[in-house]
Amino acid sequence: MQVSVLGAGTMGHGIAQVAAMAGHEVTMRDIEAAYVEDGLDAIESNLRGGVDRDKVTSDEMAATLDRLSGTTSLEAAVADADLVVEAVPEDMELKRETVAEVESLVDDDAVIASNTSSLSVTEILSALERPERGLGLHFFNPVHIMGLVEVVVAEQTSEATLAFATEFVEGIDKTAVEVGDSPGFASSRLGVALGVEAMRMVQEGVASPADIDTAMELGYNHPMGPLELGDVVGLDVRLDILEYLREELGERFRPPQILKRKVRAGKLGKKTGEGFYVWEDGEIVGASEDVMDR
Repeated sequence: MQVSVLGAGTMGHGIAQVAAMAGHEVTMRDIEAAYVEDGLDAIESNLRGGVDRDKVTSDEMAATLDRLSGTTSLEAAVADADLVVEAVPEDMELKRETVAEVESLVDDDAVIASNTSSLSVTEILSALERPERGLGLHFFNPVHIMGLVEVVVAEQTSEATLAFATEFVEGIDKTAVEVGDSPGFASSRLGVALGVEAMRMVQEGVASPADIDTAMELGYNHPMGPLELGDVVGLDVRLDILEYLREELGERFRPPQILKRKVRAGKLGKKTGEGFYVWEDGEIVGASEDVMDR
C-alpha cells in the first residue's frame, strides 16, 4: 500500500525504511529539502550496513530504495496514502495541527497514526473531524533493529482502525503490543522511571554513569544502560517527557536537578557531543566532568 511518513529525522526515516523494506511504497516528507536528503542518506547508510553484515541482500537494498521518495510538499506526500504516520517533534500543538491538515488532504478511508512516545493520542486525534480513523504507533529507536511497536488505542479509535494498524505492524515484521492511551503508555513510562532514578543516583554520588549502565546491562541484560539511552534519545526530550508525566501522574516523575542543569547548559547528549557522556563521531569517548555531584 501507499505509506506516508511525516518527518525525516531519526524516527521518521527509520519508519520509512522498514515500511519500504516490507514492500510498501513510501513517501517521506519534511519541511526542508536538506532534512529529506539527510533522511534518505541515513536509510541508504543503514541498508548498506545491513548488506555488509549479510542481513540484507544487494537486491533487497535496491528494491527498498526504489520504493522510497522524498518531498517537502505535504499535499504530495499524503496523496493516495492508505496510512500516514506523523513523526514530527514532540509538541502537542504541532502534532494536532499536522494531523488536522493531513485529514483535509487524504481520502476518507486513510488511517492517520502518531508516533508520539508519551503525549496523549486522544488529545492529538481530537483535532480530527473523524478521530476514529486515528491511533498511536509508537516505534522504537533504532526502528530498523528494534522489534516492538506499541499500538496505542485512543478513546476514539475504531476497531477497524486498530485491526488495520495491527496488521500493518505485523506485516513489517514487528511485534505489536496493544496499550491504552495512558500517559507514557507502557514502555515510555517504565523506561523513563528507570532513567530518572539512574540520574538521581548519579546526582547523589551513588555510582558513576558507566557503572550504573554496566550494572543494568550485565545484571539485567539490558542492551543499553539507562543513562546512555538518555543521551541517545536526547536529554531535552527526556526532560519534556518527565515534565509531562509529572503533570499527569505526580511528583514521582519530578525531573532531577542534574538533568535540568545539563539541558540548560546545552548538554543534550549524543546530538550535542555531551550529556552524561562525551561523544565523538557517535561513540562514547568518556564521561562528562560534571556528572558526579559528591
